[in-house]
Amino acid sequence: MQHSFSEILTQAHVALMDPERIPLAIGAIMVSIIVGIISGPLAGNANPFLWIILDKLFGGVGDRLDKATRRRSDLAFRGFVLTAFVMFLAIFVGKMLQYGVSGHVFYGLTEVFCVSLLISSGSVWFCLLRLYFAMEQKQVGQGAYYAISRSTRSNLTIGDDFGITRAAMNFTVRSFDKGLVAPIFWYLIGGLPLIVLYSALAGLSWRFGKSGFTKGFGAVPLALERLLGAVPSLLSAMLITLASAFTPTARTHKAITAWLGAKNRSPYEQGGLPLSALAWGLNVSLGGASQDLGGSAIKAAWTGPEGASAKLDHGHLRRGLYVSVMAHILFLASLCGAYLWGGSDFALFSYIQSLTL
Repeated sequence: MQHSFSEILTQAHVALMDPERIPLAIGAIMVSIIVGIISGPLAGNANPFLWIILDKLFGGVGDRLDKATRRRSDLAFRGFVLTAFVMFLAIFVGKMLQYGVSGHVFYGLTEVFCVSLLISSGSVWFCLLRLYFAMEQKQVGQGAYYAISRSTRSNLTIGDDFGITRAAMNFTVRSFDKGLVAPIFWYLIGGLPLIVLYSALAGLSWRFGKSGFTKGFGAVPLALERLLGAVPSLLSAMLITLASAFTPTARTHKAITAWLGAKNRSPYEQGGLPLSALAWGLNVSLGGASQDLGGSAIKAAWTGPEGASAKLDHGHLRRGLYVSVMAHILFLASLCGAYLWGGSDFALFSYIQSLTL
């Protein structure tokens, strides 16, 4: 009986998270940060590499299938077929990558490289810094926000500097959530197959979900991404809330208010609790109506405390970037803590199991 119980504990621990993947995840995050800051966004897009590939392979096909004149049920079925195909492809690619890296002489480095292609961090900071310096010098041309426009799929040419700043801050949070925390979360649980699957769903949601204002074509990937992204989203919101405690002029107690059912919170598809935590913590109003690159109207809800200003300048952008950096540091620290706890915990269970043999 004791032997059986210890086996159950050991198997449950391994099934929940493999501690041996944590150093690889930390390495991938560091690669993404360093390379992203140095090189900037790939082809003007600061999202994970897999998202860019999916856009190249299926973006045009999806746009031809997503016709506004068709019925919602028809569009949803078309979206389902495309999503099912991409999911099958993602699982296959993930399995092949797992098989490939396991037999590679540089196993750890190869896996770190693969994971780094499925996340994004440093290139996002690169985009925000470019916009920040342009706004500080009052020289906000299209080149200053081009990457943010492509990465968020927002038509920023029709807005003002305030709208561009809100889009940039929104992108900071959503990228941290969907482009870093969530994929790493699923990588720790299921390795390369699961991180590729999640990243593919997040990429489809980004490309066709239209922040929840899809006419039906993006409904399936949005629903599936929400299913997998709900728990990581809570973790992202927690890290952003904690990061506000280390950010000058931010209000941690306000960020906590966003967790307590306050009004004007962001729906999940538009940023969810992480975006709400940022808006409350910095006492700003984010969101608002916009237009995507395909010309569709995105009537996003306003997010933030009552009376907060939506007229954001480069000072607000700097604070948003500071929160993002601190959230990354806290995330890395939490991974280090999980590795120390997980490694010792696994060793303890193994020791208990050896005693019962």
